[in-house]
Amino acid sequence: MKTKTFIVQGMHCTSCAFMIESDLEDEGVKAHCNYAKQTLEVEFDEKKISEKTIREVVLQAGYQIV
Repeated sequence: MKTKTFIVQGMHCTSCAFMIESDLEDEGVKAHCNYAKQTLEVEFDEKKISEKTIREVVLQAGYQIV
């Protein structure tokens, strides 16, 4: 398992964070967003999902990820 923290721009409330967490958890990723800090911490199995896919999920949800 790998843990990585990303900066996510555009989250304005807990609903934003919840939506990102839900979308990632559907992909098998353990995710925790903090909208106040604009961070996303994920724990994932690199054999099942790539960082690129995680980034794509966040982008498809309408947020920028650094």
